[in-house]
Amino acid sequence: MTLTPELIPTPAAPTAEHHREPFGIGESSPRLSWKTTAPTGWTQHAYQIEAKRADGTYHTDWVTSPDSVLVPWPLPPLSSREDCAIRVRVRGADEQAGDWSPPLHIEAGLLAPDDWTARAVSPRGSDRRPPLLRKEFTAAADIERARLYVTAHGLYEIEINGRRVGDHALAPGWTSYHHRLRYQTHDVTEHLHAGANAIGAWLADGWYRGRLGFGGGHADLYGDRVALLAQLEILHRDGTLTVIGTDTSWLTAKGPILSSGLLDGETHDARSEPPGWSKPGFDDADWSPVDVVERDPATLVAPTGPPVRCTEEISPVQVAALDAGRLLVDFGQNLVGRIRITVDGPAGHSVVIRHAEVLQDGELCVRPLRGAASTDRYTLRGGGSETWEPRFTLHGFRYAEVSGWRGGDPYRDIVARVHHTDMARTGWFECSNEQVNRLHQNVVWSLRGNFVDLPTDCPQRDERLGWTGDIQVFAPTAAFLYDCHGMLASWLRDVAVEQHADGTVPWYVPEIPGGEQWTPARPGAGWGDVVALTPWDLYRASGDTGLLAAQYDSARRWVDLITELADPSGLWNHGYQLGDWLDPFAPPEDPGAGRTDRHLIATAYYAWSLHHVARTAGVLGREDDRDRYEDLAWRVRRAFVDAYVLLDGRMTSDTQTAYAVALQFDLLPDAPARAAAGRRLAELVAAGGHTIQTGFIGTPLVAPALSATRHDETAYALLLQQECPSWLYALKHDATTVWERWDSMLPDGTVNPGEMTSFNHYALGAVAQWLHTTVAGLNATAPGYRDIVFRPRPGGGVTWASAAHESPYGRVAIRWELRESQLTVETTVPVGATARIEWPDGSVTQLPTGSSTTSRPAAGPADR
Repeated sequence: MTLTPELIPTPAAPTAEHHREPFGIGESSPRLSWKTTAPTGWTQHAYQIEAKRADGTYHTDWVTSPDSVLVPWPLPPLSSREDCAIRVRVRGADEQAGDWSPPLHIEAGLLAPDDWTARAVSPRGSDRRPPLLRKEFTAAADIERARLYVTAHGLYEIEINGRRVGDHALAPGWTSYHHRLRYQTHDVTEHLHAGANAIGAWLADGWYRGRLGFGGGHADLYGDRVALLAQLEILHRDGTLTVIGTDTSWLTAKGPILSSGLLDGETHDARSEPPGWSKPGFDDADWSPVDVVERDPATLVAPTGPPVRCTEEISPVQVAALDAGRLLVDFGQNLVGRIRITVDGPAGHSVVIRHAEVLQDGELCVRPLRGAASTDRYTLRGGGSETWEPRFTLHGFRYAEVSGWRGGDPYRDIVARVHHTDMARTGWFECSNEQVNRLHQNVVWSLRGNFVDLPTDCPQRDERLGWTGDIQVFAPTAAFLYDCHGMLASWLRDVAVEQHADGTVPWYVPEIPGGEQWTPARPGAGWGDVVALTPWDLYRASGDTGLLAAQYDSARRWVDLITELADPSGLWNHGYQLGDWLDPFAPPEDPGAGRTDRHLIATAYYAWSLHHVARTAGVLGREDDRDRYEDLAWRVRRAFVDAYVLLDGRMTSDTQTAYAVALQFDLLPDAPARAAAGRRLAELVAAGGHTIQTGFIGTPLVAPALSATRHDETAYALLLQQECPSWLYALKHDATTVWERWDSMLPDGTVNPGEMTSFNHYALGAVAQWLHTTVAGLNATAPGYRDIVFRPRPGGGVTWASAAHESPYGRVAIRWELRESQLTVETTVPVGATARIEWPDGSVTQLPTGSSTTSRPAAGPADR
């Protein structure tokens, strides 16, 4: 293909690793990716990279390759603090080179422990009241640039000369603090001026020393003192560097925050805030000196994902007056964040805000919060309009009760601010059935509410932990909807460092005490398997072999442990297991007592993880490991069939979950056995009135298993069921997120009396992946969407569906429509990928890059 010069493709600005903002990064040789929009049929045959560094501009030779994702860094490594501008250009088979891309500006953080000269400092004693810290300094007039490298034991916010630095929330986030503590890098050049300057910090307990967990929780898990570690570096035009770091010259005082906790909320007395405390010239004569506390700089790491931020503001949809001067505020959406109020009243007047996800009898239903008070209090300073939002807490809520309101119009002056890790949205779905669209929207909101620095189970009650089983089943959905690779890669590193010496994976990470059921952790199928399966899911979405390599030892240690625990035949048929957690037939007091044999599930997961460790070893070139683990996987498969599959083709657990697991984990011996299992699964679904009869393990698998055995109409009937238990049942109760239990709210509108009743859990929303891959028909068949199969499967009265994904190579999209027995499919294929349509009748259409529209007669009924 020969193109005129104006049509020769120009890539978009490249990206580095999985960074949304490659500023203060921790990689000295970041891999590069770029996306190219080109005329239909054009493919990249070669690329060239340009780098502008302090010592000059470098160009690579033309590299003959179609690769454009996670390409190795082609230059000498970056040094600490170094910045670099990267551009790329490409050419096709005719060797016509396009224009250079817009530049990507990369800046390295502090890459070596010796780069840190600051020392962590803390107020003396262990007062629980969140403190303020400050330092004045003088800066010369010749400032070229200034960077602030900062972290904390606890949570921090920084101000310089009275102006807040950055927009991060809950920084530095929650990691396995003893092993890894993230620091952030901020460009503060515009905050400084010649002469006198001041830097101030707010500190709070956060996860470091705040109360965490259920059953009353635990405080001081990482230490009993909050601390700030900050290093301000000012580069002057003559090349000299001035460093102002935390040390014993800093001063501290109690701040206006009287108490703050992630579970309990925040109390702020504006009368106690000293005006101008973070500006130069403030009288700090009565402030106290600080102590230096130990922090090994070797544990300081740069982030691999974006920070938590406010990503959206939502105004009330309804405000009702209650007795005793209370307002009941409905934001119309169950969300995670906090409320900003604007009030006007006398000094000393307090406004109290309580939060809840649901109402009962017209009041907040706070019982599901268990031990989380979830209450914020603001005491006015007086003298005019005041705007306040808590700094160091988050709540899961749709409703708020506001007592002592002294604002104006509550629809204007009460605002919910949504917070979560600020990941880029990458996946979308829509279809002709509006209820299914609402379900998908609820899945997205549950992801947003629970991806707050780490993947939590729920965001509202006294738990909020990084449960391994929840993300294990949900990771494929998450990786389609958002670019969560950097965030989850960080969390998986914590999983690896907290993995026990024998290979046991904690139920949740970071691991904290959780009562005798959870502490000490025991090997649990479906939960511990996160170390083998989730890295593979992320690799499939991104093509990142580096993540597989980083997590391989963790995955290997897990399956080696289960190999020791399993009996000689390969069955993992003893020990404590959670089974198909929250099977709707399990008794409320024992949610693990589902109808499917727990050890059937355990053995299935053992085989599935062995298979994935073998595949990982193969990708990494570890051939001996690949052969050994695949041999083990086949042995466990045979043991599974011998123990759990009967001669007539049924299973010892005649349940939806058992058949779905056997089918989706490829445990059955041959095609006839698969067909028989699919028929029996469809029979069970129909016999159950097309209601869900699965828990956390079976739910992500049942619809895909039906479709894989050509029972699409049964899968659609299951999807579209509205009676409890079902996905759409919650919509009858105005749900705007996915629930933990199928009946978190009972048919009569009362809240489930069980202790575990969350209205924002994403695990059961893993069905969204089936919506993407089967209803819409968008499937990646090679890592990173380098090969794509569009496989639309109309059914259930759905007349059109669409899905789009911003893949590593560019936008992948499908929209199909069924009209009078004609199926029309519109597709988009990015440069660097191959694609085809597999039609319901089995025929195949190969697709070029770019946009295409193709039609075929629609097939008959999907169930066969």
